[in-house]
Amino acid sequence: MGGVFSDTVLNGSLLLALPVALIAGLVSFLSPCVLPLVPGYLGYVTGLTGVDLAKQRRGRMVAGIGLFVLGFTAVFVATGAVFGQLGSWLAISSGWLTRVLGIVVVIMGIVFMGGLGIFQREARVHARPPAGLWGAPLLGITFGLGWVPCIGPTLAAVQLLAFSDGASAYKGALLTFVYCLGLGVPFLLIALGIRRGLGAMAFFKKHRRALQATGGGLLILVGVLMVSGVWSHWISQLQIWIGTVELPV
Repeated sequence: MGGVFSDTVLNGSLLLALPVALIAGLVSFLSPCVLPLVPGYLGYVTGLTGVDLAKQRRGRMVAGIGLFVLGFTAVFVATGAVFGQLGSWLAISSGWLTRVLGIVVVIMGIVFMGGLGIFQREARVHARPPAGLWGAPLLGITFGLGWVPCIGPTLAAVQLLAFSDGASAYKGALLTFVYCLGLGVPFLLIALGIRRGLGAMAFFKKHRRALQATGGGLLILVGVLMVSGVWSHWISQLQIWIGTVELPV
């Protein structure tokens, strides 16, 4: 197991994709599909809203949001592991596959920016778990299921990166987990400083279109790098650079 973990962590494509996954999760949080709903999620997982929410004990707030984040992380990471394992079973590692996946990543970037109207429709699970701590992980699970235009494209792009160049369940799970860090940690930071956090949200709401364009532009850039072959070249250079590195695991 230690050798498998070492190979996964030192995989050139993984090291190149990790920061992309983290940024993709962050821009998903700041997107118009998520950011305006944060107060609602905070209220739901504690059973409080409005003024009561601002007076809520920090421990209960963090516990509720933590359970919520664990819920959608479990769904996303499981999906990433399955997708990565599928890529491993297919064992396709040719340059043309990377280019095809790059085209799909470009399309996901366009969707994230609001293009291709057919993908702008939401497909959510509308079940309503009980409000409060008991329902928080269930709310996270329902959040993780379905398609939302501001999360689906970024998550799909991350999992496409896991599918190519040495795909494995470990790689898919790890990349998706890092994506969940980018998406989930801001929830926790706002829960830790509810008043300041809700105030900071106003700034990001004001610039939400610019953030959406930036996130979509990032995906398009990654897709173009994959299509042009630059992504694979960088992976090869990283593999050479880390070829002598050994982890104590």
